[in-house]
Amino acid sequence: MFSHVMIGANDIQESKVFYDAILGAMGYETGVIDEKGRCFYFTDSGIFALSKPIDGKPACNGNGTTIGFSAVSPAIADAWHAAGIANGGTTCEDLPGPRDGAIGKLYLAYLRDPSDNKICALHRLA
Repeated sequence: MFSHVMIGANDIQESKVFYDAILGAMGYETGVIDEKGRCFYFTDSGIFALSKPIDGKPACNGNGTTIGFSAVSPAIADAWHAAGIANGGTTCEDLPGPRDGAIGKLYLAYLRDPSDNKICALHRLA
């Protein structure tokens, strides 16, 4: 459905360290900085990117916005969460664990990144 997701970051290098760690826990390569100072994570299914806002104002989180990353197992979601905490993120919502959702049983882990964007790792349980 999506070709890419780009989020605002106030400090690209700080955010790159954070996302290199959490996405590395999921098996992805480290981000690539382009000539404009943006950071890109390339996958077979799409691109995740970090950028300072082009209007020059500080990056801010979207109220009600969550970016979800697919985890292949609860253990990967836990590793993702731990890597985020160790690299400048903060936990939010409940601690990682199973939840009943409208689309069935899910294993979820939530974080706030260094720019306060809300993200999660999601694994669908059988």
